[in-house]
Amino acid sequence: QVQLVESGGGLVQAGGSLRLSCVASGSIRGVSAMGWYRQAPGKERAMVATISAGGSTNYADFVKGRFTISRDNAKNTVYLQMNSLKPEDTGVYYCNALVYATTLQFENHWGKGTLVTVSS
Repeated sequence: QVQLVESGGGLVQAGGSLRLSCVASGSIRGVSAMGWYRQAPGKERAMVATISAGGSTNYADFVKGRFTISRDNAKNTVYLQMNSLKPEDTGVYYCNALVYATTLQFENHWGKGTLVTVSS
């Protein structure tokens, strides 16, 4: 089995920063693309940022210039540095990973999410 565990969420004032982490573990031979998604109250889950195994990144327009995604392939870990946070960044942030499992198949996995609350 594969698990993704997020950490780093919490309550922060507008203009502040948070750093999210997500570790992939379990029956893994490798990890391909990883990413962060968020679901704001009453809204659908949306892509925030993604990063390929080679380090190519992609950001949603609403976070460009404020958030930075990075990864440590040796640790199967992806990070999301969030700066200049706004109240509209509030939501549950989910980690996603495309994993090459020990079953020799690619599997798409999600973490359980970490709550980020930005107060005005």
